[in-house]
Amino acid sequence: MKGRFSTNSFVGGIMIGVLLAGVWFFSGTPTVTPVISSSPLNARTATSTPKSGSVSVGNQAPGNVVIVESVTVPPPGVWVAVREVSGGDLRNVLGAVRVSGPRRNISVPLLRATESGRSYVVQLYRDDDNGIFDLAVNSVYVDFDTGARVVAYFMTTN
Repeated sequence: MKGRFSTNSFVGGIMIGVLLAGVWFFSGTPTVTPVISSSPLNARTATSTPKSGSVSVGNQAPGNVVIVESVTVPPPGVWVAVREVSGGDLRNVLGAVRVSGPRRNISVPLLRATESGRSYVVQLYRDDDNGIFDLAVNSVYVDFDTGARVVAYFMTTN
């Protein structure tokens, strides 16, 4: 009997093995091993880098400069562009300035002054790393959470 191999014994052994593996797999509570990083770079990035983008601008007097209240974007930053609005459509870019991260009270010099009683928009654009704003090359910056473009409308008032 010692040297004899039986197909029934083999199949029975496989079935017992599968049964024991199933009991072991489904009966235990999962163990979660936390990953702890002592790197100061990881800690700083997680707490200080904005995860999305936003821009804020208030109504203001017409002129050759638009003051943007705040821009919140992660580095390396964006272009902040002022555009005309006509009939709900975005029109000409009147001026743009590059910011390299979150900033407040940004002055955007304009190529042509805004006019009283008109609508304008501040829109964010990604930089293509050439240091020059080009509407045809720089893509519109979108909010990471919603996928919507980051814009803020304002009016000029006297």
